[in-house]
Amino acid sequence: MLLHLNDISKSYAGELVLSNISMKIEAGERIGLVGVNGAGKSTLLQIIAGDIPYDSGAVYVGKETKIGYLRQNSGLQMDKTIWEEMLSVFSNLIYVEKELREIEKKMGEPSLIDNPKEYDKILNRYAEKSDWFMQHGGYEIETKIRSILHGMGFEEVPQEILIQNLSGGQKTRLALAKILLEEPDLLILDEPTNHLDFVTLSWLESYLRSYLGAILVVSHDRYFLDSLVTGIYEIERSVAQRYTGNYSKYVESKEKNRELHAKKYAMQQAKIEKMEDYIQRNIAMATSAKSAKNKRKQLERIERIDQPLQELKRTQMSFLIEKSSHKEVLQVKDVSIYIDEENNRRPLLKNINFHLYRGEKVALIGSNGIGKSTLLKTLLGDHTLESGTLNWGNGVTIGYYDQEQATLHPNNTILDEVWNTFPHLEEARVRAVLGNFLFTGEDVLKRISSLSGGEKARVALSKLMLQKANVLVIDEPTNHLDLFSKGVLETALMGYEGTMLFISHDRYFLNKLADRILELTPTAANLYNGNYDDYIEATLQKGRKTVGSL
Repeated sequence: MLLHLNDISKSYAGELVLSNISMKIEAGERIGLVGVNGAGKSTLLQIIAGDIPYDSGAVYVGKETKIGYLRQNSGLQMDKTIWEEMLSVFSNLIYVEKELREIEKKMGEPSLIDNPKEYDKILNRYAEKSDWFMQHGGYEIETKIRSILHGMGFEEVPQEILIQNLSGGQKTRLALAKILLEEPDLLILDEPTNHLDFVTLSWLESYLRSYLGAILVVSHDRYFLDSLVTGIYEIERSVAQRYTGNYSKYVESKEKNRELHAKKYAMQQAKIEKMEDYIQRNIAMATSAKSAKNKRKQLERIERIDQPLQELKRTQMSFLIEKSSHKEVLQVKDVSIYIDEENNRRPLLKNINFHLYRGEKVALIGSNGIGKSTLLKTLLGDHTLESGTLNWGNGVTIGYYDQEQATLHPNNTILDEVWNTFPHLEEARVRAVLGNFLFTGEDVLKRISSLSGGEKARVALSKLMLQKANVLVIDEPTNHLDLFSKGVLETALMGYEGTMLFISHDRYFLNKLADRILELTPTAANLYNGNYDDYIEATLQKGRKTVGSL
């Protein structure tokens, strides 16, 4: 056993976050940790890693178990270069290699050659250290570093660049690369798929599936969890419950358990009611009092099944349209887009062509930085079109969801933010809609600037829902949403009868919603029918045909 948590509890400012959490992780297991935002997942990881104390319980770590923890704040040395930071993982090997070079130098000294006894002693020492160096992968250091850096998307980034000069996403990827090089017995990952493109995600999943150590991961990426984990711990109402299988199996098992529990409880309540009725009718009768007393003893011995807990309050969404658009929704022809960069104007996208028709749900994908969000902003008139034409069809009304929520006004309250956009609505109607998005009572008076990313996302989605637009242009809608809110959003959008053009890195979301995939490159927009899995299969087939023709 690598890790055993026994009745771990943790409170913040008197509020219970974790209550009697017990967990076991064996060698080689791959465990996902799930729960709504604020459930305590990251807190539990920090407790396991020893970063924060716990109030009660015990943490047992196996003897000589090495734990590696990917923190959300990266933990990198900002004044080091990429290569220096990666080399620091192998400091013990580098020290031994230095010793080997010194021994080699000493072995060449004439005075040692004339002293056979001392020479043999040095030779044995060299052989021991050389064997240890080889067994621990000393000759593979550079190969390992280059392989991991390539897999994590750093093949074109100069390795002498200082870490402090990297973007936030690059720092996250580099921190993940470093911890993979460390090869701990228990790899603890907190949202490892953030800032990864599809190619890097695929590489990471493949790498982790063959990883020899155990893995404990917090992730909102359901596709990633389905691909990797073999068990799920869910934290709900401050307690933990274990499920066997991947994420999809967990969802299925949880629903079955809930239904079974409710059924058993109802059956037991009916039995208890029947017994109580019998006792009440017969306890005072001379002929049946003894039987009623026995029945009462039986009733007292019954082990009562707990009443099923009410479902946690979930976000409720439905996207309606006021009026349908005409059949042709959007025509993009020979579009080129330029951006200003360090006083230079350079082309971002050229010769982009595609059509969008009523009722379609089209996903726009492409590598990070390719220009997906800029293309959406150009379609909406928020970025200058360099050349080409784009025409929206007749009767089109557009609802736009910005992943950065830049359209939200930080000084507004939640209520004012929504009500100012839809002043014709009564306050009660606005409050009712916000209640569906879990903003109730005094919550609606919170300032936008004080909200978390998930809360801002829910405010933006409430405004989008009220627009009743027949075309939704959506940029990364599942960012900041917990697993359950993502499911609610998917269900709502699947029932939407209008047209969608959306960007998402959530492959589970893409599979649920997309009926066409538009792959963006610097010089083209390639269209594929079907969802994300269909797109992957089509690109694989294209690759096989290319190889076959060589």
